Amino acid sequence: MNLIDRIHWFGQASVKIEAGSRIIYSDPYMIKKQDKADIVLITHSHFDHLSVDDIKKVAATGTRFYAPPDCIAKIKAAGYSNITEVRPGFSEKFDNISIEAVPAYNVVKKNFHPKENNWVGYVIGIDDKRIYLAGDTERIPEMKNIACDIALLPLGQVYTMNSVEEAAEAAKDVKAATAIPIHYGVYEGTKADAMLFRKLLEGQTLVVIK
Repeated sequence: MNLIDRIHWFGQASVKIEAGSRIIYSDPYMIKKQDKADIVLITHSHFDHLSVDDIKKVAATGTRFYAPPDCIAKIKAAGYSNITEVRPGFSEKFDNISIEAVPAYNVVKKNFHPKENNWVGYVIGIDDKRIYLAGDTERIPEMKNIACDIALLPLGQVYTMNSVEEAAEAAKDVKAATAIPIHYGVYEGTKADAMLFRKLLEGQTLVVIK
């Protein structure tokens, strides 16, 4: 099974990655069944990204969490203690996995995800592949400094990108060979947006719709 097939999207930015013997979740939300995550990545504190009910479906006592400062108290209150505080620029490597926190913010709709909150996206390195989980963000200048094999980019135009075209340009910025659209179909954005995203990147980036 290739890496793309081991990436599962549940809605919003809720993603599961099967990384060899380890299971990684980002922003668990809309989780239907119990699982056992080795690593949980939280991008920011909004309810559909930091959902304690959903975290409890996938996390155990020893699960390793990565989260921005304003998320940590809530995770601790849920009974978890193995928590690493992250801000943009954070990086850590262990075994065959690396975790980097990168900026995620709004340029136009600043009230939703202000830059000064230091909320994040993540670049996960698994062996020789890099997966970019953008978080809730518009297309930002820092994306030109990110290089990845697979990019998971938000398509919703109310809280994240301003247009599907902007999301497609972000895929080019990060030099993604494959792009997976996420964060649409629940509170904003439609399946038609995902189809447009694919069309805009045709011949440049392989788009996989989960």
